[in-house]
Amino acid sequence: MFEHTIGKRSEKVKNRVERGAVKKFAEAIGDLHPIYTDEENYSRNIAPPTFPRIFDYGSIEELNLPNKGLIHGEQNYHYERPLFVEEEILCYAEVEDYYERSGKSGNMGFLKVKRYGEDPEGKLIFSEEQVVIITEAVRKGMTV
Repeated sequence: MFEHTIGKRSEKVKNRVERGAVKKFAEAIGDLHPIYTDEENYSRNIAPPTFPRIFDYGSIEELNLPNKGLIHGEQNYHYERPLFVEEEILCYAEVEDYYERSGKSGNMGFLKVKRYGEDPEGKLIFSEEQVVIITEAVRKGMTV
C-alpha cells in the first residue's frame, strides 16, 4: 500500500526549542526537573527527551495517512547531544520501510518512519524511529 513511499523524505523545516514550550511540555509530562526550566542554577537548559514530538517535520509527498484510526506501534529516540533551549533545529522525516502482516482482524500495514533533527550546520542532534500500524478497517477506507 505504501511501498512506493520507501526512501521518500520531507524538506527540512526550521523549528525552535522555545523556553515556554519546554516549560509547558515538562509540566504536561509531569517532569519538572530544574534542568528544563531553572535559568539561575543551570548555564543552559535542555528539553525533555521526548520534546521533539512537537516539532514540524514537513510532509512527505505521496504519504497521505488518515488523521484518525492509526495505532502508535513503537517510538525510539537516539541523541548525539541534548536539545538546548532557544536553539534552532532543522527537522525532516523519511519513510524507512513499509510491510504488511496478517492479523486476527485482517491485514495490517506497518509504516516505519525515521525523523531527524540537525543543527543549522547540518550536524545530527537526534533521530527518532516510529512505527505506525494501519489496521484493515483503516486500510479499506483509504485511497492511495
